[in-house]
Amino acid sequence: MLAKTKKKEIIAKNKKTKNDTGSAEVQIAILTERINGLSPHFEKHAKDHHSRYGLIKMVSRRKKLLAYLKREDPEKYQSLIASLELRK
Repeated sequence: MLAKTKKKEIIAKNKKTKNDTGSAEVQIAILTERINGLSPHFEKHAKDHHSRYGLIKMVSRRKKLLAYLKREDPEKYQSLIASLELRK
């Protein structure tokens, strides 16, 4: 779970308009932060299969949103990939 302040920073950095909280770019950035935050958890708790299932769902959702963004706006896709440092 992200802290409210961290989530607001992510939204401010990736939003399109003033009140944008749900665009694909914002959702991808939030999911990426949540996914990256789970890595230390799995180093300690290797057998936590329930949380691992949630992680797989988040990765799948991010993958679908990235495919949508790539299809609709390839330039924004490339800039988002670079800013989030994703391997694509």
